[in-house]
Amino acid sequence: MQYFVVMIDYGRRGREAVVDPEITRREVISRVASGEYRNISFIQEIVENSEDVTEAILAEAALPRIPPEEVDLQALRLDHARDLRKHERT
Repeated sequence: MQYFVVMIDYGRRGREAVVDPEITRREVISRVASGEYRNISFIQEIVENSEDVTEAILAEAALPRIPPEEVDLQALRLDHARDLRKHERT
């Protein structure tokens, strides 16, 4: 039997392992390429022994590696303060 485990990282909300014994490698690649699977921590192919195939599947799905941009923390703080003022009682 062969199946794939796709670990998706939701940040503070946690992680989810998607395991479907009926899904094929081609279907996993299709879901990665379409964006259905995002924020992937790892992908493992389970046959008789487990193997980490994350890089191979991401390469086949041709997803670009986009480095995180610098975050302007001051702008975020000011936006948050503005949002809080919207809900103040006047």
